[in-house]
This record gives sequence, C-alpha cells and structure tokens, in this order.
Amino acid sequence: MVVPTNSKVPSTGCTKKVQPDLNQLLTAIILLDDQLTIGYLNTAAEALLDGSLRRFYGQPFLDLFHFSSLDSFALQQAIRDQQTISDRDVTMVLHDGRRITVEYTAQPLAGDGEQPSMLLELRQTDQLARIHQETSQQHQLHAAQSMVRGLAHEIKNPLGGLRGAAQLLASELPDAELREYTDLIIRQADRLSALVDRMLGSNQIQQQAPANIHELLEHVVQVVSLGNQQPLQWVKDYDPSLPSLTTAAGPLEQVLLNLVVNACDALRESQTDNPTVTLKTRVAHQQTLYGKRYRQCAVIVVQDNGPGIADEIRDTLFYPMVSGRAKGTGLGLSIAQNIVHQHGGKIEVESEPGLTEFRVYLPYIETRVDGPEPDKLKGNTL
Repeated sequence: MVVPTNSKVPSTGCTKKVQPDLNQLLTAIILLDDQLTIGYLNTAAEALLDGSLRRFYGQPFLDLFHFSSLDSFALQQAIRDQQTISDRDVTMVLHDGRRITVEYTAQPLAGDGEQPSMLLELRQTDQLARIHQETSQQHQLHAAQSMVRGLAHEIKNPLGGLRGAAQLLASELPDAELREYTDLIIRQADRLSALVDRMLGSNQIQQQAPANIHELLEHVVQVVSLGNQQPLQWVKDYDPSLPSLTTAAGPLEQVLLNLVVNACDALRESQTDNPTVTLKTRVAHQQTLYGKRYRQCAVIVVQDNGPGIADEIRDTLFYPMVSGRAKGTGLGLSIAQNIVHQHGGKIEVESEPGLTEFRVYLPYIETRVDGPEPDKLKGNTL
C-alpha cells in the first residue's frame, strides 16, 4: 500500500513514495486496502471521523460507524475490477450518535507488485445545510432586532404619554373608586413596556465566569418539575468529561429554561403518551460557528417525543411573536437565540413527529484555532 507523506503512520518497513501533502486538502482522504482497513487519514478525514490516524490505523473502516449506507461489497468489487465508483447522499452514524451525510469517490490504486488499495474521498454535504441554517438564523436575528427596535420606538413613546396622563388624571380625581381605573391604565402601560423590553433584550452580555453546565441543567429541571403537574419522564445523558464553560450563567440558564419549558408545553398540549424530555451534553471537536473555527464546543441537547414543530412556522421559528402554542408569546426562542449568539454560539433544531431536538453549541473561546493554545480545562461533573 502506498502511504502519503507526513502521514504519521507506524513504521511498517515499506518504502514510501513521495506524494503531495494531502493534509492541505479540505476533502477527507482515506486510504484503504483490499480488506477496507485504514492505512491513512488526512487532517480533514480525522476531523470528519473525530479521531486521529494513530487511533484508527489498521482498523476496518466500516467498524467506525454504528450505521453506514456505504456499500462495502461495491468498494471491494471496485478494487478487484480497478474501477472508480462514486455516490451521494450516503448516511453515516458514528458510535457517538453523530450523523453525517457525505458524497464519495472511490478510486482504486495499483502499483507494480503492491497490494491493491483504494483512495476514498469524502465530502460532507450536510455542512452546506448547516451553513445555510446559520446564515438563515443570522438573517432572522438581524431582521428581528431591526423590527423590534423600530416597533419599540413606536410603542414606548405613546405608552410613556399614556402613563403620564393617567398619573396626572389620578392626582385630580377625588374619588378613590375612579382612581382604580387610572391605576389599571398605569399597570397595563407598565406591562406593555416590560414586554417591549423583553423583546429588545440586552445588547451586551453580562459578566462571564466558569460555570458547570450540568448544575444549570439541574436547576432548570428542578424549576420545571415544581411547576409541572403532568407525569413526565426525564432522561439525563450527561458527559462527565464536559469542561467548565466560561459564560454568563444567568442568561444561559434562561436559554435552557425556555427550551425545556417549550418541550414540556408541547408534550402537555399534545397529550403525548409516555411524555419524555431528554437532556444531553457532549463535547464537539473542530466546529466552525459563523466562520470561526474552535477546537472544542459544548453541545447541550434538549429533546422531546412530542408532535414536532408545525411546518408553517419552522422557517420563522426564531422570529419574535412566532409561536406554535395558543397561549405562547413567541418570545422565548427569540430571546434564547439572542443570548446564545452573544456567546458566539448557535442553536440548531431538527423536528419530526415523535422527535424534536434543539442543540445549543457554545464555543470554548480559548480553543479558537487562530488563538492561543487552550488551557487545561477541568471536568464538568456533578
């Protein structure tokens, strides 16, 4: 098998031919022998498979996946027949549950007197969908902020005038019963003003400090459980190795509370059998968020087995005043998105009948690829 240079493969005593440095490519390159065992991974392949060449060298390629629609027989047949094959929309599920969609080209390699092998090129196509979702979320956020700020200006000025007039009128009224009406006007004006302030949110994030994500999740579960009257099953799948995250703990807890409350409300209103809310935490490596690359991100998953998100609101889910519930204000997800965006993170959502999953990605800022080397982080256990 011909092994590219700079591959860091354990020495086998074979003569290595000089090849271009494949680590410069963005396409994942994997070298397989005729038994489909791994002989080489470039840097892009290591990132795609979330593991190093030293770890995967000599392992059967398809054993890396819990499920793969890649046809192993077709690959081995292509090696024997020395024919190039390709396919698209190939689904692979890694053992950590991460699902990727790729297109591939498999090119047989054969040298004089050498073992037949194959060069497998993988291009992750679902990344384009995620980039589109990130761009769409940014557009929604900017559009929502512009709309709300314009609306706030048009609402708060008349509200201030109404409140002031009601106060003046109350001071001139001799009858206490009549002042009840002016008090009502003042209270409602204050309520509307507070609602507009919630819609606006804060432009600047609060002071940040290291926080334990699992403690925040436990606080949220405790709050929701106390106010929830329906029988509900909680599934907690926490990664004990999750490093502490430097964050504004109060706003982040509000994000998690909004997501969990939405899940519980969806389950209650749909009267789902065996209603279940699942909370997961994971560490994601080599993530790109809004064009910035991070070595590590915390991933917080809130999942429910409810009816799913209605198609008519799915594309505008993060706009303010958009809600799938009759009594919903439509502010929770808009506020959550704004807070997560202030942390440099993003929210992803996937929904179908029986499964709705929100994933919050929060970067460890000290692991920016173009920044300083990451410090040693402490485990985030309970």
